[in-house]
Amino acid sequence: MNSQHAFRARLRSDVLVGDGAMATLLYLQGNAIGASTEELCLTEPDWVRDVHAAYLEAGATVIETNSYAANRDSLARYGLETRTTRINRASVQIARQAVEESGREAFVIGSVGSILAGRVRGSEWEEYRDIYEEQAVALLHEGVDGLILETFYDLEELLLALDVIRPLAASSGTPIISQLSLLEVGRTRDGYELTQAFRQLQAAGTDVVGLNCRLGPAEMLGSLEKAIVPEGMPISVYPNAGRLGMIDGKVQYKSNAAYFGDYATRLLNQGVALIGGCCGTAPEHIRAIADSVAGQKRVPRINPVLQTRVETPERETPRIEFPPTANIVDLVKQRHTIIVEYDTPRDLDIEKYIAGSKALQEAGADAITLADNSLATTRVSNMALGAILKRELGIEAIAHVACRDRNLIGQQSHLLGLHALGLNQVLVITGDPARVGDLPGATSVFDLSSFDLVRMVKQLNEGIAFSGRRMKNKARFVVGAAFNPHVRNLEPAIARLERKVEAGADFIMTQPVYDAETLLAIREATKHIPVPIFIGVMPLTGPRNAEFLHNEVPGIKIAESTLQRIKRFEGVEARHEGVQIAKELLDVAVQHFNGLYLITPFNYYDMTVELTRYVREITSPQAEIAAAADPLHHRHGLGCNCC
Repeated sequence: MNSQHAFRARLRSDVLVGDGAMATLLYLQGNAIGASTEELCLTEPDWVRDVHAAYLEAGATVIETNSYAANRDSLARYGLETRTTRINRASVQIARQAVEESGREAFVIGSVGSILAGRVRGSEWEEYRDIYEEQAVALLHEGVDGLILETFYDLEELLLALDVIRPLAASSGTPIISQLSLLEVGRTRDGYELTQAFRQLQAAGTDVVGLNCRLGPAEMLGSLEKAIVPEGMPISVYPNAGRLGMIDGKVQYKSNAAYFGDYATRLLNQGVALIGGCCGTAPEHIRAIADSVAGQKRVPRINPVLQTRVETPERETPRIEFPPTANIVDLVKQRHTIIVEYDTPRDLDIEKYIAGSKALQEAGADAITLADNSLATTRVSNMALGAILKRELGIEAIAHVACRDRNLIGQQSHLLGLHALGLNQVLVITGDPARVGDLPGATSVFDLSSFDLVRMVKQLNEGIAFSGRRMKNKARFVVGAAFNPHVRNLEPAIARLERKVEAGADFIMTQPVYDAETLLAIREATKHIPVPIFIGVMPLTGPRNAEFLHNEVPGIKIAESTLQRIKRFEGVEARHEGVQIAKELLDVAVQHFNGLYLITPFNYYDMTVELTRYVREITSPQAEIAAAADPLHHRHGLGCNCC
């Protein structure tokens, strides 16, 4: 019997003891925090071998290779992607040497970690196949006794990895352990109940199902107690040493080795065949496990009996009624629709802002969109003022949501708050870097890209939180995305726009356009885009404003003829000329776009009030009839950009 078949047989009959955390002990030996742990297989192999030896001495019978993040994607962060195969093969050789030198009987399994590793899934999903194949081939070539796919937050990524690796391992009969990491008890981040996840993993050909990381022994036990495990399927668990927290001023794990040993016995009663440790565990934790399960045989798993749930009538709670929402996506398919951007103030006086919003509504704006600290400059919360506009004044508000200022926790909380206030139309943007704003020392978060955030907002519409938890209700967000046409090559920008639509964007708002040529180029390049496009128009306020926008603001360019034209004026006259230039551009825009996005410069709302009225005048039924009858008025047919 070869070692791979022997390992498979032992998993079905005995209780095996895994090892514990690798990176923690390597840091203690001198590896810098933030440096590649896997590179040490080449640069400091003795350090790695010493960690293996410590776990073997503690009683581990299964040793993982130091290859968790030894994939091309992760190694590229350190410039090590060309050493992927060498690092993986070296990791197996070091583990084998440690086992041989210990004189103990132990299996060596190749560690393959999630590529996402807690990040949000992107559009490069299919590229992961090649990355997984490269790593698995190197580990299998070196003769591992098994493979452990670990720390997968999303079942779908784990299934993809299994689909790639299972055929590669089949020829040698190498067993595969598939482990999920749960953000909460009993559910994956992408929304699968553990019972469902285990069933799909079995169907995909895994030999062992299990859990590792994130949760401690108690929560892993709770997850298994509620799950149905496929009949006869071995289970593996590698818990963290409890939850990570602040203890005596240090970030550390709380649970001790004795506690770990106690829970090893309880986990054994759930049919677990392989018990090890993950983050925060050390040789003393593994020794406690080994002492608790010494000489034990695998206990047959008894699945919990599914109880029929009796639904009890819920007490009716009063509903908050919001003013009727004019969904701009539906509206723009019927007629010209105007969104006006009007930035919230930078101080606590909001009276002028409220007055301006009322004037814009009276002029005919369908919605006011509020930026999210535009140009990274601190302003009154757009959530607060958006709620005032909607709930007190009956003005439809569209809040911008930037990726810059909030981590994943804050971002979901913010979105849930917007929805609770009835602000369910949002524009997702990346956001300007914090260093360009009024607090340059602030940190730019960027946990998510704009593509990721669009996708996650639409996930809330499915009733699934960012963590994968199913919520009691579904959100009703209408999600917009931004488009910058001011690039040297429009083709990549269009490809980026297509990705946003694929991610779930319901409408698009462009950066401001200042000439008809660019406007027509946008129309031609986006006519295949299946969602409405709101073309951006922002009036110039004077020559200095025009020069600044053209020369200093990324994403904006102004035609030379327009620059020369505005140079002739100053002050109020310059603003008047800026409005006239914008009106001429709107004459062209309304021929090709039903969606108009008017941007208010420097809070001069009277300028966008005039432009809003103008759009209503030239797009009124009477104006359309007159235009059709005028042989000198060569307007193209109307129609939104989604038709």
